[in-house]
Amino acid sequence: MAKKNNPTSAWKTILINLLIAAVAVALLILTLVLYLRHYTQHGIEIEVPKITELYLEEAKITLEAEGLHIEVIDSTYSTKVPLGTIVEQTPIAGSKVKRGRTVYVIQNAQMRRPVLLPELRDLSLRQAQATLSSLGLQIDSIIYEPSAYRDIILDIRMGDSILNAGNRLEEGSKVLLIAGRGKGTEEITIPTVLGKTLSDARSWLMAHALTVGIVTYDIPPTEENKHEYIVYSQEPTNGTIVVEGSSVNLKLSLDIEKTITADNEQDEEEFF
Repeated sequence: MAKKNNPTSAWKTILINLLIAAVAVALLILTLVLYLRHYTQHGIEIEVPKITELYLEEAKITLEAEGLHIEVIDSTYSTKVPLGTIVEQTPIAGSKVKRGRTVYVIQNAQMRRPVLLPELRDLSLRQAQATLSSLGLQIDSIIYEPSAYRDIILDIRMGDSILNAGNRLEEGSKVLLIAGRGKGTEEITIPTVLGKTLSDARSWLMAHALTVGIVTYDIPPTEENKHEYIVYSQEPTNGTIVVEGSSVNLKLSLDIEKTITADNEQDEEEFF
């Protein structure tokens, strides 16, 4: 005679199997959670160090010591931090991040940007100061010399070098301004500047406490040949007695013959 199945025993078996399966799933989930916590370092955060004003290699070493990476995303030019150093960082210093995070930085330029010097001569001192400031250039000092007008820029120099419009300077460079202080009372004998370039004529006249007045060219110059023109006529002529600070008007040409002719004519006038 066949033995009857016990329903209670069958249910027990099913429940045990379900319990074992539930425990196995729970253990699997727990293992997975623990693994993910370890893999993602869940709850473990570090403080981002300050790397602004550090050089790129210094910043890299500092971040790698904390398990962080660095990436330069842009460059700029700033006078607030040394050249080549970090200007900005993201995340900012003090932020809490996980290890392995990348810190994005903006680096200051490796060298100062060049600045094109504009024409400052004959501008007022105030205008020249404002122009230089807007270009990021500094005024080292101001020297006053006799001139027809007060506070008019007569010359621009850097050290012993005379600067002209179009010269390229590094931003932050310091220049020396020669400004007018008006006419004096001392009498000056005007020297000859025939055959000199405008730059040399200006320097020679300034050395005699005189200034350049109206400048005219027989043929309009170009930027390429402007500095090749030479003086073929001056007014007043050399030998004229004037007070210090007076102006001398100049005429310039590329034609050397004009200078020779004008010089001979002047010699003849002085002879007679």
